[in-house]
Amino acid sequence: MNPTAPRWKLVLGSAADADNAVPMPPDYGPLDQVLTALYDGERKGGLGGSAPRVSRWLGDIRQYFPTEVVAIMQQDAMDRLGLNQLLLEPEILRTVQADVHLVGLLLSLGRVMPAKAKATAREVVAKVVRELEQKLAQPLRQAVQGALSRAVRNPRPRYHEIDWGATIRANLKHYQPAYRSVIPERLVGHGRRGQALKEIVLCLDQSGSMAASVVYAGVFGAVLASLKAVKTHMVVFDTAVVNLTENLNDPVDLLFGVQLGGGTDINLALTYCQQLITRPTDTILVLVTDLYEGGNEREMIKRAAALKASGVSFIVLLALSDEGSPSFDRRVAEQLAALGIPSFACTPARFPELMAAAIQGQKLTLD
Repeated sequence: MNPTAPRWKLVLGSAADADNAVPMPPDYGPLDQVLTALYDGERKGGLGGSAPRVSRWLGDIRQYFPTEVVAIMQQDAMDRLGLNQLLLEPEILRTVQADVHLVGLLLSLGRVMPAKAKATAREVVAKVVRELEQKLAQPLRQAVQGALSRAVRNPRPRYHEIDWGATIRANLKHYQPAYRSVIPERLVGHGRRGQALKEIVLCLDQSGSMAASVVYAGVFGAVLASLKAVKTHMVVFDTAVVNLTENLNDPVDLLFGVQLGGGTDINLALTYCQQLITRPTDTILVLVTDLYEGGNEREMIKRAAALKASGVSFIVLLALSDEGSPSFDRRVAEQLAALGIPSFACTPARFPELMAAAIQGQKLTLD
């Protein structure tokens, strides 16, 4: 017998071996049970509506499969077996492998979530946010602070504006042994003080398809808001616009202020953002959306053109996630590209690089 046959039977299910010609090793039994409960075509047995059975199943898949596979199976279970309602129960929430997709699910269920589940949901969201901050915060801070330093460096500083540390480092090759001193040929000055050097407006489409992007953008927005040299605004929209800037000090509060679902009015969102911008040439507008406009498309393109013409550095992120190539309105993206407004997907790991390039006025592309 082919040694890989039992594995194929495990993958394809018992229906692929109706005569039971391929015996299953004893240790395959539990794996076959959890896979059958989820993927059996006729849903025989299945997970049903029993919370205890779901809890056991969630525990079993974490025991038998790696984390990446667990996350996929959980999503399949939500889609195929209608677990959304069951996940509103606190005892179920505590058993689920927490990740960005689960946070998106909880945010989408926020309006219908019973009070007894909200505290547990908040614990789950807070756990994921902490993990994302530990992974993503420092690279973003370093990239933005470095870009700001390079962007505002003063080449002809007055005496009180000289950055002595940077000046010495830049002139070490001019060290004079006879004088035991560095004779600087180039002075490096501090940049402007007393106000934010750049303003960043994060404008997030909160339609259901953008869930993962909203979670990542919320974490990045909180990190940017912690930098004194940057003034950050956070705006979310569907067919209405909500300013969540005041919640940037707590990304968990911010995410619970998002209401995933609903339609999309990008023109309305850009109209609101336009009113926030007071220093266009020092402003970076990051619009996170799939560009499926439900409002006035013609006016949206005109408003985008006006923002670009005013000097705003305008970027469209079709997705901010690790989910691969997103679905988006290519026709609208082409119209924006003709205006000099780039549209592309961006992984969370590349976002710091993107912001650094925008701050320094570099061409914005992600290859």
